[in-house]
Amino acid sequence: MNPASVRSVDPGVAGRRWLGVWFTCCHTYGRISRNRDGTMYEGPCPKCGTRVRAKIGEGGTSKRFFKTQ
Repeated sequence: MNPASVRSVDPGVAGRRWLGVWFTCCHTYGRISRNRDGTMYEGPCPKCGTRVRAKIGEGGTSKRFFKTQ
């Protein structure tokens, strides 16, 4: 294996769970990650920075991809 082709990964990010999000504000796709408390997923639109949150809890869904409103 070529060492130049191996990318190092931050151990804090490697195992983090994420949701796929279609940000309708900028017509772009991005990911939001679970917060450190494990209570919600949160993150910004990759273009304009508008932040979104999705709570984790009972009565939720198993879907992994969402669209903002």
